[in-house]
Amino acid sequence: MLGKYLNDKKIPWQRRRRLGMAVAGNTPTASLLTKIGNMQSAGCWLCRVAREARGESTDGLAAETHVHINSAGCEGMATTHTSAHHSIWRHLYDSMHAAQKPKSKLKFDTLDKESNMSTPWRQEGFLRMCSKEELAEKAQDTEVTIPVKKSQESRYNFYPESIRSS
Repeated sequence: MLGKYLNDKKIPWQRRRRLGMAVAGNTPTASLLTKIGNMQSAGCWLCRVAREARGESTDGLAAETHVHINSAGCEGMATTHTSAHHSIWRHLYDSMHAAQKPKSKLKFDTLDKESNMSTPWRQEGFLRMCSKEELAEKAQDTEVTIPVKKSQESRYNFYPESIRSS
């Protein structure tokens, strides 16, 4: 039924576009509104609110697009995306554990039993692979090669004194 309205050339293009967005469940983003002249800045307001809450500058905000809002890169949505990820992971993990056959030699440690990263090294199998210290060193070597945007430094800077002293 809606298809005939979306394809009807007698209906102005802007109305058909708005109807298409409504059908798709999309709302106009700041990026789109800036493009069509209805807003002055395309900066993401969720990122702005998150930065203001942390007392940081709101300069250099990422453009608010559907892709940005639906990614963990959006500072205002990062905790929501992380929570959703953990929920899905727990469900997947529990489903794998429930489907495991009784004679299986695989052992699933559930997330609920893990209190921190030290827990797995209480098992002999982990100690045979590598020590906790070796893993931490390798992780640190990898992490220092990952570039961090200037606007996100404070978000990832857990040891501010070490950066100031260098």
